[in-house]
Amino acid sequence: FNLKDTVDFYAQAWGLSDVSSANGTAYLRAAGPEHHVLTLHERPRAGLLAINFSAPSRSAVDGLHAKAKAMGCEIVAAPHELQAIAGGGYGFSVKTPEGQTLNISSDVAQHKGADFHDHSRPTKMSHAVLNVADIDQQRAFFMDVLGFRLTDSTARMDFVRCSSYHHSIALARAQGAGLNHMAYEVENFDGLMRGAGRMKKHGYKIGWGVGRHGPGNNLFSYFIEPNGFVTEDTAEVDYVDETKHIVGTPDYWAKVIDRKSTRLNSSHT
Repeated sequence: FNLKDTVDFYAQAWGLSDVSSANGTAYLRAAGPEHHVLTLHERPRAGLLAINFSAPSRSAVDGLHAKAKAMGCEIVAAPHELQAIAGGGYGFSVKTPEGQTLNISSDVAQHKGADFHDHSRPTKMSHAVLNVADIDQQRAFFMDVLGFRLTDSTARMDFVRCSSYHHSIALARAQGAGLNHMAYEVENFDGLMRGAGRMKKHGYKIGWGVGRHGPGNNLFSYFIEPNGFVTEDTAEVDYVDETKHIVGTPDYWAKVIDRKSTRLNSSHT
């Protein structure tokens, strides 16, 4: 895992912007106000260290920490002041039942205005998908401990949200725990296509896409970054109307996919 080469990839090919770096760690931002959306550490081998979530206040951080502790979760770090180089703020760290570290923080510094205006550059981190061995246990952790809500469930994945955004985490049924992929949102279809073009100019072929998902109804294109992680550009993600939303079940999504397949097959007869 070479830090400089990886930073160069995300800054030049993927479209992020370097914020700060020191002691083998680099912070990169998207075009939106978040201080950073990606932290890279120089290490002997590539791996997922943590996923960060924003809480609305210090009291919310304290409340989530107390709840996680009371429910027997493994606390990595109690609430504390965070490093200024990473935007400061206040937060704690907790492990999921399958060992992924989550950082929950508030009051992290924000950028004023967009760093750049280019539809092809990500505006924010959209979601992360985790491979899980026990999807029921992992889903219960996000919902019961952290207050997420189930948006949709398919034969392969459960999609959970912490806001009206369709999902911030998806849990993929697998043989073990790991990172499936990370997704970054661009402004629109034009931006997604332009981003794919920039990636191709830098020598990275589309691994899957361009297409549109069922759950979330979002556009997508997938690539493999230099360390072997799957990265997704996405756009037009659904927002959930909390007063009307009905959770899509595996049977429902199987029928939706079957109807789409029938229409596609009939066009070739």
